[in-house]
Amino acid sequence: MLIKLKRTRSHNEDRKLALWLATAAGLLNAIALGAFGFFPSHMTGNTSQLSSEVSNTDLRDVLFFSAIIVAFVCGAVLARIIVLWGIVHNCRLIFCQILFAEGLFLTGISLYEIYYHAFSSNREIVVTLCGLMGLHNSTSTQLSSGRVRSTHITGTLTDAGISLASVLAAMLRRDYSKDSAAQKSQLKTHLTTIFSFLTGGIAGLFLFRWFGFTAMSAVGVVLMAIAALSIISVSVRVRKVRAAMRGVS
Repeated sequence: MLIKLKRTRSHNEDRKLALWLATAAGLLNAIALGAFGFFPSHMTGNTSQLSSEVSNTDLRDVLFFSAIIVAFVCGAVLARIIVLWGIVHNCRLIFCQILFAEGLFLTGISLYEIYYHAFSSNREIVVTLCGLMGLHNSTSTQLSSGRVRSTHITGTLTDAGISLASVLAAMLRRDYSKDSAAQKSQLKTHLTTIFSFLTGGIAGLFLFRWFGFTAMSAVGVVLMAIAALSIISVSVRVRKVRAAMRGVS
C-alpha cells in the first residue's frame, strides 16, 4: 500500500492506506487536543480562529495561528519535494521513507514531552505537530492520487457525498457499467477514511487520558513499523526477482 507503481492502484490498496494513515491522524489529532487544546490537522478551524484573533488585534495569537497554517503548508510542500526527488531518482521506497521519518520525528517529540514537558513550549510543539500533519496528509494524497486524504475530513465528506449521489443516480438508471462500479469502490474508500479517522480520534482521547504522551510515542513507533515492514518486504521481493533472473540467464 506504500509503494506507488506505474500500474493503477487498486481501491483495496487505498483502503488499507486509509485504514492505517487516517487512524494514525485521528489518534494524533485527539492526543494533541487532550495535551494542548488544539487540533493540529483542523486547518479550517484554525484559519477561522486566525480571522477572529485578527479582529481582536491580539498580535501574539495572530502570529501563533499564522504559524500553524504556514507549518501545515510547509509540511505538505516538503513531502511533495521529497516525492519529486524520489521520482527523479526512481526510488520506489520514497513514501516508506517519508513515513518512517515522520514516525521517528513524532517519537522524538513524544519523548521530549515525556521527560521535559513544559507549558512554555506548548505552542512550539503544536506548530511542529501541524507541520507533521501537513506532511502526513500530503504523503497519503500523493500516494493515492488524491483518493485518500488522511487528515482532510471535510473534503473527504464532500467527496463521499458526490460518490453517494453518483451511486444513487446509477441505481435509479439501473446502470451496471464500470463507471458505476468505480463510484461504489470510491465511496467505500471515502467511508473507510472517515471511519478510521473517527475511531482513531475516539481512541486517542482515551489513550492520552490513560497513558499521556506515551500514547503519542506509540503512534510514532507504529508508523515506523509500517514503513519498515514495507521496506523489508519490497527489498526481499526485489532480491528474489533478481535471483530468479540470474538463474534464468
